[in-house]
Amino acid sequence: MNKEDVIIVGGGPCGLAAAIALQEIGYSPLIIEKGNIVNAIYHYPTHQTFFSTSEKLEIGSIPFITIEYKPRRNEALTYYREVVNRKNIKVNAYEKVTKVTKRDGEDFLILTNKNQYTAKYVIIATGYYDNPNYMNIPGEELPKVFHYFKEAHPFFDKDVVVVGGKNSSVDAALELVKAGARVTVIYRGKEYSPSIKPWILPEFDSLVRNGVIRMEFQSHVKEILDEKVIYTKDDQVYEVKNDFVFAMTGYHPDHDFLEAMGIQIDTESGRPIFNSETMETNIAGIYIAGVIAAGNNANEIFIENGRFHGGLIAQAIKNKNKV
Repeated sequence: MNKEDVIIVGGGPCGLAAAIALQEIGYSPLIIEKGNIVNAIYHYPTHQTFFSTSEKLEIGSIPFITIEYKPRRNEALTYYREVVNRKNIKVNAYEKVTKVTKRDGEDFLILTNKNQYTAKYVIIATGYYDNPNYMNIPGEELPKVFHYFKEAHPFFDKDVVVVGGKNSSVDAALELVKAGARVTVIYRGKEYSPSIKPWILPEFDSLVRNGVIRMEFQSHVKEILDEKVIYTKDDQVYEVKNDFVFAMTGYHPDHDFLEAMGIQIDTESGRPIFNSETMETNIAGIYIAGVIAAGNNANEIFIENGRFHGGLIAQAIKNKNKV
């Protein structure tokens, strides 16, 4: 049995920021991460450019210096690796937390696929990127269907359907076209989403207007077959020749994992019940940090505002231990 003061589940930027904030008040937290640090950023598309500027991604008062105004994925990976090294953050990588339970005393029992731990405080900073929103339609389980986009080269000279109309969909469609794929975008909205990055929308719209990308608004995918996709629009049924599908339909927190700890979830928003001033959940001693606090609305909390949750948690723990 390994005893720790604080265990942080998840090694993304917000988990790292929480670790740094706790170090500053005298704790030595352990991060347990099922991949390696900033695992979600690693799985971003290879050439991803962040929406935020570099200074809004900084943690631990360590400057994030980039050549361009907005950093790219590889620059962020380099930056957060350097943060872990400089701050000497303890990270158990490639270890997955499977269960967190409150013991009879004041501490928690944390079980992983490798070890058992006890800790007085637990911070859940697991994000949402591992849990895609499924369309629940026939054919979604086919090997030609992906819920993550990495890079476009494998899809050269192929017919590709992209489902969705927000940033991830638009980014994927642009990269696919550049690699020589024939792209159809199927989106349930009646017009472009206001959340699309303003610097990429003109290029995307130009390709749509010039017939390079086929854009189907107010459309819904109904079935995916080996060689085509069936969708509806204006109560009419259509089909499009297809080799691959990218269902960029968003992601959500692992509600089962949270509820197994006893954390209550608002059924409408998917938001865990927590105190916004301390980030403590309804289970005393368990805190949340990062986008997981937003529930199903992943556009509400980003690195740039979730990085401050660690400071709230550290202050709350410090206040609890005042004599």
